Amino acid sequence: MKSERNTYWTTVISANTHQRGLGLRELWQKRYLVWLFIKRDITVQFKQTIFGMGWYFISPLFTVVMYMVVFGRIANIPTDDIPQPVFYLSGICLWEYFSECLSAVSNTFQTNANLFGKIYFPRLVSPVSVVLSKLFRFSLQLGTFILVYLIFVFRGVHLCPNWYLLLFPVILITIQGIALGLGLIISSLTTKYKDLTNFFPTFVSLWMYATPIVYPLSYVENATLHRFMLLNPMTALIETFKYGSYGAGSFSWSALAYSIGCMLVLVLVGIALFNRKQKYFIDTI
Repeated sequence: MKSERNTYWTTVISANTHQRGLGLRELWQKRYLVWLFIKRDITVQFKQTIFGMGWYFISPLFTVVMYMVVFGRIANIPTDDIPQPVFYLSGICLWEYFSECLSAVSNTFQTNANLFGKIYFPRLVSPVSVVLSKLFRFSLQLGTFILVYLIFVFRGVHLCPNWYLLLFPVILITIQGIALGLGLIISSLTTKYKDLTNFFPTFVSLWMYATPIVYPLSYVENATLHRFMLLNPMTALIETFKYGSYGAGSFSWSALAYSIGCMLVLVLVGIALFNRKQKYFIDTI
């Protein structure tokens, strides 16, 4: 006679299961999945490519050349007496990381629809892993900025890095939080309202021009427009990085605190909305 074994279930999934809290505890328990997703995303990026990681160096350099021609030569927009390649790269690195994270997180449900429909795991694993995996590309592009920066320093250009550069981890985490929170909100909305997928890419493109990347904030002399730009949470982050890197631009503790506050609100709202929509997205995707 076979002896009966008691079965203990660690997780019970049913139609009546409700997400408690933000699900961060479950995400932490499954943190090994985040690492697996990160490795998968990085590996996929290099499959069937000619230049491999070289694209991460080529892309920002081509963008800088285009900005130098269009905004530097044709539009003649000043760069606070900072060499144009250094000025443009300082903004390009941060903005491209932000926009790529935002785009990838926004497409979480569409990208992982097949996987989500087959097996259960904390859905937040996917968007969190995307934000972290994009750090690999960002580190390479940041290395390009540092290389160009050092070239101009060795050529005798007077650049003034200062202690505010130590705020870089705060800047990076805030950018990640804004991209994650806003991306989760967008992904939750686009599962039901499909036409919004056409709007958000245009919105992000316009958002870039409302951020001091191709021009310094000091270039905006209109007081009303200047205050409006400060409402953009990315403005203080870009300006703080520029100010810490070469001493040009502006820095404000209140503006940085405002960006951090916006990040916290977006993350909390994004995760709450994402957890609510994840139960039904298979029916609407």
